[in-house]
Amino acid sequence: MNEQQGVFKNLYKNLMTPILQKDSGIDAEYLTNLSLSLLTFTSRKHHWPVVSSLLKNLNEEFSVVDERLSQRICGIDFCNPIGLAAGFDKNGNAANIWKDFGFGFAELGTVTKFAQNGNPKPRLFRLAKEEAALNRMGFNNNGAENLVKNFNKQGIEFKQNRKNICLGINFGKSKITDISKATDDYLTSLKLLIPYCDYAAINVSSPNTKGLRKLQDPILLKELLKEIKCLPNCPPLFVKIAPDLSFKDIEDICQLIIEESIDGIIATNTSIDRLGLENRKVEQTGLFLSEERGGLSGRPLQKKANQILKHIHKMDKKIILIGVGGIDSPESAWERICSGASLIQLYTGWIYKGPQLVPDILEGIIKQLNKHKLSNIKEAIGSDLKWVD
Repeated sequence: MNEQQGVFKNLYKNLMTPILQKDSGIDAEYLTNLSLSLLTFTSRKHHWPVVSSLLKNLNEEFSVVDERLSQRICGIDFCNPIGLAAGFDKNGNAANIWKDFGFGFAELGTVTKFAQNGNPKPRLFRLAKEEAALNRMGFNNNGAENLVKNFNKQGIEFKQNRKNICLGINFGKSKITDISKATDDYLTSLKLLIPYCDYAAINVSSPNTKGLRKLQDPILLKELLKEIKCLPNCPPLFVKIAPDLSFKDIEDICQLIIEESIDGIIATNTSIDRLGLENRKVEQTGLFLSEERGGLSGRPLQKKANQILKHIHKMDKKIILIGVGGIDSPESAWERICSGASLIQLYTGWIYKGPQLVPDILEGIIKQLNKHKLSNIKEAIGSDLKWVD
């Protein structure tokens, strides 16, 4: 690391880490929106000389380039296996610059057909000691048409014309749409955004939109996926599932995935299980977690998410898996890959650890490839290889 490097890491450590070390203080959603405002400006003005120089330095600090990290999956070239999970950049405001943080891809959204405000505030809470978060955001986003406008404002081209930007888009059902009309709701958003997305994630597992998880029922899910598959130029499809399903339910979904030739599964979304933290008080509300609505994310989800992913991989190794939930270190990333994940995603762990987490994980994976004498990360997927110090 030269003298120019480490600037952004230290900036985050000095400014953000003290805030993230306690539940109280600056509201979690306000902090997220403030960060996104800065990122939005940077992404839209990325051609300005000063901004371009800043992004170049950012890229040099956080990017790790090694051919052994690259894979071609579903016809998509991933320069490395780490992606930004859906939920942070809901409106694609920073779509242009996630690569400069070292990510191999970014999943934008969740986006819905209709713009919607989401659930009442407060709806995002830090659980600092556990490096976790509770959210009941409710798919707050500006709608599919606005996402297209955001892409245009940033100069983001159709996927076939883009270079070095791999974007997935996460699609959900609008709150005002009845479950019986969910398919049309998803289709409208997809038709608008297919030209821009390298892959589509079908979100039927958020706990924060009433009735949404009913779409995980194999009969309803089959109807939805059949219609989506018929869309012209349909991109690779991944279904995002909840961590609260039984293994039997997961097996039924996997069978459907195989029958309908769906590309893969994102495992997992946030959990309505309190994962041993039932009596943990949420400082801002004074209520126990067992009394609060919303999905739990971060480190407490790590074990459960990994178990589910491992179970799916053992059931059918042909299903491509994206692992998400509680990944916050090189060790947990390696474990998820060796359990069967071709790709992994970060969100809550990335917030707590800071942007340095991406290069830390990539460098950790490279060291493990060296120690296990592997020529490409593909050889580690589902291998059950242990972390070697």
